[in-house]
Amino acid sequence: MQNPLSRLSLALPLLALAACGGKAAPTPSYQAEMFSTGASPFAHNYDATSQETCEASRRALLSQGYVTTMPQPDTIDATKNFQPTADTHVVVSFHVVCTAGENATNTSIAYVNAVQDGYTLKKSDTSASVGLSVLGSLSLPIRSNSDSMVKISSETVPAGKFYDRFFSLVGHYLKTVPRSSPIPGENVSTQALAPSLILNSPDLTPTPIVVQTPAASSAARAELKASADKPAPAASAAPAASATAMTAATVAATPAASPASAPVAASATTP
Repeated sequence: MQNPLSRLSLALPLLALAACGGKAAPTPSYQAEMFSTGASPFAHNYDATSQETCEASRRALLSQGYVTTMPQPDTIDATKNFQPTADTHVVVSFHVVCTAGENATNTSIAYVNAVQDGYTLKKSDTSASVGLSVLGSLSLPIRSNSDSMVKISSETVPAGKFYDRFFSLVGHYLKTVPRSSPIPGENVSTQALAPSLILNSPDLTPTPIVVQTPAASSAARAELKASADKPAPAASAAPAASATAMTAATVAATPAASPASAPVAASATTP
């Protein structure tokens, strides 16, 4: 007959193994997602258009040292590097999406998300040996070190003051950056100028400029030549005769020219 204590000592290890094997698995992190319809800590409403909100978000990220990559009218992507220790490296990737508001036309919603990727420095030593047959079984060890960054974590930055500070900075840039607003068509008034102020003013009346083409210039010269070749009318014979008599009297009254000027006079009268 076995002792009850010995039976108990045999059952205890079995109970311990059953307890270890029946331990519940850890709950995955995504199970905590509630997808509630309340206010989201990753979104913020602004009294501005979606393009203005995205532009303010871009300025806010640039002012804090983030590097933006190919911004779009409704999306902003930016990254920033951190070095907490000598062997660790952290990269924060910021993603902003701007959409139109739900209640008014000039409102928008900014949805933000920041992902933190962690890297660590991994050192690896490699060694090899080279055998020289000439010297026998002599081997020379060769060692090399190679360092590389290995990704060890990737996590979305949880909601909290991190996003609140970003939303406040975006609101600051929306207030300080000048924005243009369209002018309603019914508020624009026009008034025509009086025609007398422009048409009847002699100082403002333009002077016409006549530009003749080469063909028109040739025709005008031909017309002038033809009119010059026509004989003078009979009515103008008396004035022409009187003009000739006055010219002869003037030449007779002029004293004799000097010998030096004779050739000049002769050349002047030569047809």
